[in-house]
Amino acid sequence: QVQLQESGGGSVQSGGSLTITCTVSGYTYKNHCMSWFRQAPGKEREGVAYIDYDDTTTYAASVKGRFTISLDDTKTTLSLQMSSLRPDDTAIYYCAADPPRQHFDGTRDYIACQHSRRHVDFWGQGTQVTVSS
Repeated sequence: QVQLQESGGGSVQSGGSLTITCTVSGYTYKNHCMSWFRQAPGKEREGVAYIDYDDTTTYAASVKGRFTISLDDTKTTLSLQMSSLRPDDTAIYYCAADPPRQHFDGTRDYIACQHSRRHVDFWGQGTQVTVSS
C-alpha cells in the first residue's frame, strides 16, 4: 500500500524560505511520477511542481525560479524547496504519486507522466504553509 506523509509546513514571512518533505513508502512501481500540488482556501487544487521518472522537472509559472522539487536516490523522500515566498503561496501543500501512463503515437509505445490532478493515484494528507506579509 502506497503511503505519502508530508512534513515541514509552517508559517514564514514574505520573502522567506521553507522546505517541505514527503516520505514515500510502499511505492513498488518501476517508474514514478511525483509531484506537489497545493490548495488555497476557496480555490481548486493546482499542480505546483513535477518530477518524472527520467528526472525531468516541470513547474507552474507562478513558482518557476522560486521553488525546486527533488527526489532522493532511494525514491523515498520527495522535497520542495521554496524561496522568495509570497502571501499568495499560502495553501495546503500535498505530495502526490502515480505511475506513468502508456501511450502509442502510431509508431511506438512510450510512457509519460500526466501532470494532472485527475490522474493522481496516491495523495498525502497535506501540510499547511502560511506566508504572512
